[in-house]
Amino acid sequence: MANSKQLSSGIVAAEPEPIDLDWSTTALLIIDMQRDFMEPGGFGETLGNDVSQLARAVQPIASVLEAARDQGMLVVHTREGHLPDLSDAPPAKIERGAPSLRIGDPGPMGRILIRGEAGHDIIPALYPLDSEIVIDKPGKGAFYATELSDVLQKYGIENLLVCGVTTEVCVNTTVREANDRGYRCVVLSDGCASYFPEFHEMGLKMIKAQGGIFGWVTDSAAVLKAMTPEISSKTAVGASR
Repeated sequence: MANSKQLSSGIVAAEPEPIDLDWSTTALLIIDMQRDFMEPGGFGETLGNDVSQLARAVQPIASVLEAARDQGMLVVHTREGHLPDLSDAPPAKIERGAPSLRIGDPGPMGRILIRGEAGHDIIPALYPLDSEIVIDKPGKGAFYATELSDVLQKYGIENLLVCGVTTEVCVNTTVREANDRGYRCVVLSDGCASYFPEFHEMGLKMIKAQGGIFGWVTDSAAVLKAMTPEISSKTAVGASR
């Protein structure tokens, strides 16, 4: 549960400039780290993508998730997917492109991107605790047709540490939605990934452009340093002896 400890603030080294975050009003938002996107046989692979490209984000997210849990921060996971009857899936979305399997089709991990199926769930390495919030979303953005706004308001959240997949699609869409709602978004560059490395790079550049038009970009090491300054200090003292 959020705010279970007396939290302090920390200055995160970021681009376009450092940002001072109050951890008691900051949530870790983990976007769509689902088997359907991350593993062979899921929707990502049906589109012809190399799903191994996304694996690089797992460990950085896991490190920040562990620290966030230790701090008692609010942790929110999202999952993109649809109701079994596809009533919340627009035909234009289902019919788009030429995947080998479409949304709702049977696949190796159950029906593709359908809530309740194995492929729709979050990968084991980042699996939510029972106390953490899971938002099921029918679109790319985490605010569209979900209760996310209500959840963040309930816990007094002002800042979002954002990570997940993919950088240029669901992460970027959610950051833009959050920015329009007044949240300060800090995106973990190594905690995001894309099937296309060039899209990952450009997606991050768009967020931090023009003085941080949509938010800030940092990495997991900078966030961990700001969240656990006492650990950094002890390490520095030990190294000087």
